[in-house]
Amino acid sequence: MRRILIIGAGRSASSLIAYLLSKSESENLHLVVADLSLALAEKKIKNHPNASAIVLDIFNVENRKAAIKDASIVISMLPAHLHIEIAKDCLQFRKHLVTASYISDAMQALNEEAKENNLIFMNEIGLDPGIDHMSAMKVIDEIRAKGGNMLLFESFCGGLVAPESDTNLWNYKFTWAPRNVVLAGQGGAAKFIQEGTYKYIPYGALFRRTEFLEVEGYGKFEAYSNRDSLKYRSIYGLDDILTLYRGTIRRVGFSKAWNMFVQLGMTDDSYIMEGSENMSYRQFINSFLPYHPTDSAEIKTRLLLKIDQDDIMWDKLLELDLFNPDKKVNLPNATPAQILEKILSDSWTLQPDDKDMIVMYHKFGYELNGEKLQIDSKMVCIGDDQTYTAMAKTVGLPVAMATLLILNKKITTPGVQLPINKEVYLPILKELEEYGVVFNEQKMPYFGYNPDLF
Repeated sequence: MRRILIIGAGRSASSLIAYLLSKSESENLHLVVADLSLALAEKKIKNHPNASAIVLDIFNVENRKAAIKDASIVISMLPAHLHIEIAKDCLQFRKHLVTASYISDAMQALNEEAKENNLIFMNEIGLDPGIDHMSAMKVIDEIRAKGGNMLLFESFCGGLVAPESDTNLWNYKFTWAPRNVVLAGQGGAAKFIQEGTYKYIPYGALFRRTEFLEVEGYGKFEAYSNRDSLKYRSIYGLDDILTLYRGTIRRVGFSKAWNMFVQLGMTDDSYIMEGSENMSYRQFINSFLPYHPTDSAEIKTRLLLKIDQDDIMWDKLLELDLFNPDKKVNLPNATPAQILEKILSDSWTLQPDDKDMIVMYHKFGYELNGEKLQIDSKMVCIGDDQTYTAMAKTVGLPVAMATLLILNKKITTPGVQLPINKEVYLPILKELEEYGVVFNEQKMPYFGYNPDLF
C-alpha cells in the first residue's frame, strides 16, 4: 500500500484525515498519523484498518527520518517554522512534500535541489493561502485567455462564526489561532496599490480604514487591509495592474470596536506587564488609563475613547467583563496582547454546538475588446461541527486532494511551489465543489475609481 505520512494531528488535520481515509480502499492507501500526542492521533483515525497512529517528536532526528523514509509522500501540518527540517529529510529520501503554509525563504532555497530530484514540494495549498490562490488564478487565466487586460484585483477572506452561532455583540468568535487575531496588522504599515498609486496604512489607522462588502444571503461585511497586498503581484503576473488589495473580512462594526484596543495599547506584544499573574481584568484596563483621584476606570475609559454610555462600543466592552475586579489574568510575565487574548477567549471561544463560517470574496476588474468589466467571485462555507469545521475543511481538503494528485502523477511539475498552475487548481477546485466549497461568479460593468480621489 502507498503510505501517506501526516505529521501533526491538530484541528486542521481532521477533514484531511477523514478525506484520505475515505479514499484509502480505492486508492490503496495507508495513513500514518504522527503527533506528539498518541491519543490525539488515535482519535483522528478512529480505529480505521487503513491507518495507524504513532508518537513523533520531530526534534528526535532518528525517529523523524525513519518515519519519512518509510513514506510514499509526506504531509506536514505543523507550524510553518517546523517544516524545513522535514523538507530536508524529504530531499534526502526523495519524498514529495505537501504543506498548507506560506513558502519561507528557507523552503524556497530548496527549490533547485527539489527540481534536480524531480520532487514536488507543494506549499500554500490550504485556505488562505491556498484556495485564494486557486480561485483567483482560475478567473485571471480565463480573462487572459480571452485577451483581457487586468485592471483591478481585490481579494478578501475571513474566518467567522456562522449566523446561527453569532451570539455576541462583536459578531465574532475565535475560529482559528486567537493570537494571530490579536496581533493582526502589526509589524509595519499595510501596503497596496490603488489606481497606480502606492498606499500605506500605519497600524494605528488600520482598523479605521475598511472596505464594505455584501454577500447575498449573508448580509454586509467589512474588510481591513492585509499587511502586504503586493506579495503576489509578480507571482500572479499582475506587475502592471493598477489596483491590487488584499484584506481580512469581519462583520460590520468589528474593526471600529477593535480599534479601541489598539488605542488603549492592549494589542502590544513588545513588553511584559509587571505582576500580570495576580492582575485582575479591571487592573489590566486601568493600567492603560490616566490617573484620576475620583474618576472610575469606566469613566476614564469612556473619556479616553470618546464614547458615550449609550454607545454600542461601550456595550461591547462591558460584554467582555473587562471591568471585573474579581477575574484574574493568571498569566505570569505576560504581554498586553497575551492578556487580551486570555480575556477575549472567555467570551469568544466556540461552544460545542457552535459552527464556524469561511467567507472569501474576489473582485476582478479588466478590459476586453474596449469594454471595462468586473467579475465578483464569492464563496461561503459553513462548518459541520467542532471537529469538521469550515476552517478544517477549507484548509485540510485541498492539502489532501493535492497529495492524491501528486501520488497519482496528475501533478508533475517539480520544485518548491504554490498552487497557481492549471494542473493543480482545476481538479482541486472542481472536487471542492462536492464538499460545499463553491464560488459564485457575477459579471457586471467596471467603473473603476476616480484617480483624483487617490
